[in-house]
Amino acid sequence: MRGSIPSRNSPIPVMAGMWTSEQILGGMSVETFLRDYWQKKPLLIRQAFPAFEAPVTPEELAGLACEEGIHSRMVLEKGGSKPWELRYGPFTDADFEKLPAEGWAILVSDVEKALPELMEVVEPFRFIPDWRIDDLMMSYAPPGGSVGAHVDQYDVFLLQAWGSRRWQIESQPRDDENAYIDGLDLRILRDFNPDQSWDLEPGDLLYLPPGVPHHGIALTDCMTWSIGFRAPAHADIVGAVCESLVDRINPRIRYTDPDLSAQANPGEIGAAALAKLTKLVRESITPDDAALQRILGEWLTERNLNLGGLFPDNEPMDMDELRDMIEDGEVLQRVPAARIAFIQQADKLLFFVDGDCIELAPGDRPMVETLCREQHFDTETIEPHGDALWPLLHRMYARGCLMLAEAEED
Repeated sequence: MRGSIPSRNSPIPVMAGMWTSEQILGGMSVETFLRDYWQKKPLLIRQAFPAFEAPVTPEELAGLACEEGIHSRMVLEKGGSKPWELRYGPFTDADFEKLPAEGWAILVSDVEKALPELMEVVEPFRFIPDWRIDDLMMSYAPPGGSVGAHVDQYDVFLLQAWGSRRWQIESQPRDDENAYIDGLDLRILRDFNPDQSWDLEPGDLLYLPPGVPHHGIALTDCMTWSIGFRAPAHADIVGAVCESLVDRINPRIRYTDPDLSAQANPGEIGAAALAKLTKLVRESITPDDAALQRILGEWLTERNLNLGGLFPDNEPMDMDELRDMIEDGEVLQRVPAARIAFIQQADKLLFFVDGDCIELAPGDRPMVETLCREQHFDTETIEPHGDALWPLLHRMYARGCLMLAEAEED
């Protein structure tokens, strides 16, 4: 089923600006959704994306799964070397030609990073902070295809993009490590007892909080697009902070005890030594709030090295050259794989660009808000900030977080 794919740098026909956050929530306010549903209970929104026409076809998705640098998977419930076999891309034409008529699915992650125009689909979900948004994943399955009944430990919006899919869920979340079938590549639930079921058509949207067991079965040839969210494990958060703190310690400084006293038993770790060691550790791993915020900002925006192929190889140019190009009509576009955020502190503003921290004055907040909010930067977007914005734009361009947008074809 492989077909030609859109170029990563060429426009694809997405209905730009057609969807708002309130619209995709079925007319519900963001505040109401966050209060009553977010991480609390599922929500089905019929025609959240009215008259939706997927700008990527199943054949094009299959083509994307054959590209180097794209994270793609194939799930074979039947027809593989074992039930629920999981295979990783990139795939070939031969891989698709050997597939059975039913009982399989393909999944492609980070599609909006490979095809930046698809950020228009992600945009209305940005009422959730950017640092929490993970990716737009696309899946295709023939009739009867699925990835099995399972549980995700993160929030997800499931947009039906093509054909029809039946979603069944258990309303109550589960967190049981022993609930899965042994010996499979995938974490498929051993027992699944749905109490709700819906058939979704193109444009319908289903929100599921973390831990809700669910199973989606293709009723026709179908594509489902998943907007998933980052949910770092507590161990990863604390581990990253501790690693950063360790990196800040001078490795040449060693333990000393010039005031050592004689002790009765050589096997004892004495009270004086314990007090000194305890003080050393506590002082090293207990940063003040400002330092901890900086560490967290750097880690949460750290560049994902697995997505290295989705960053542009920008032509080097100085700031004046870049400015001349934009003033002549070129447009800068944010690279979807880039992670950009800011933290407001009492005496400064921390602006994070793919893990790099730039310290700015509190009065620079309007400029930073523009850099974080907008996806495109032309003279109209830049002009209100005067000359002050150009050094940051140039730095982001040199870092590969901005690229020149392709001109739209007539």
